[in-house]
Amino acid sequence: MVTIDEFNEIIQQVYDRDYILVSPHDLYTTNSDGSVENKPLELPEGKKPLVLSFDDLSYYEYMEGDGFADRLVLEGDEVLHEYTDANGETHTGDYDFVSLLDKFVEENPDFSHNGAKGVVALTGYNGIFGYRTSDLAYAETNDDIAQDKETAQDIADAMKDNGWEFATHSWGHINYTSSPLSFIQEDHKKWQREVEPLIGETDLLIYPFGADIAGVEDYGGEKFSYLNDQGVNAFFGIDTSVPAWGQLEPDYLRQARINVDGISLKNAIEGKSETVSEFFDPASVLDEQRPDTISGTS
Repeated sequence: MVTIDEFNEIIQQVYDRDYILVSPHDLYTTNSDGSVENKPLELPEGKKPLVLSFDDLSYYEYMEGDGFADRLVLEGDEVLHEYTDANGETHTGDYDFVSLLDKFVEENPDFSHNGAKGVVALTGYNGIFGYRTSDLAYAETNDDIAQDKETAQDIADAMKDNGWEFATHSWGHINYTSSPLSFIQEDHKKWQREVEPLIGETDLLIYPFGADIAGVEDYGGEKFSYLNDQGVNAFFGIDTSVPAWGQLEPDYLRQARINVDGISLKNAIEGKSETVSEFFDPASVLDEQRPDTISGTS
């Protein structure tokens, strides 16, 4: 997690260093036979491509009362955030990354290539966007589940119209490394049944925990074959050791992500990792409200 102030400062510094937002789909083309190939990427001179991705836009039950936004809401065609403050008062505004990034790109349109914003990775077990849309979890307890599904679908459509994309993050936030194929299959069917109808089809998979199905070697085996047969063409793990890492093979695109959160900020400030310094100055973005145990300043 990062705070609102940290997010705004990070995005500003990334922009100042001449990065530009691109979609993963700017990087590859999927052919009629399911194979993928490199797509030439032409950017303004001096710009460096960056894919932004965000996990778990569900506002899980465990987050309630901890200072997070409650859910996404639509005002006209604008996606905003509903937030309940410490006094129990509800506010609507820019309280999370969706509307914060939308506003930044609106003010700095050259930060986005062809309107790209970011990729949002969704699970399903607590619903999506702060709405308890899962029949498996809430069919008997949420009397408004039908309306919640309709609202969530409207929000997803509005986000897609505004340059956002979605990825599967599994239904139950599972570990793809340790889970057997049968468990992955069962989980993916839940995601297809409960999340895909709300946000549309996607060929992007962002691994929960960064738990990849392979090491640096090329993909193969039954897990990859199943996911690829289900239409997954792009796979995203985590590697904070270098600013960029990826593979492009005939069957898939694979890229590493760099987590930006309290842990990575702490490691950067303590000199344990230099990777995020490629994109921004970790010490200068740090929110002074962070406790020393997290901030890396103690």
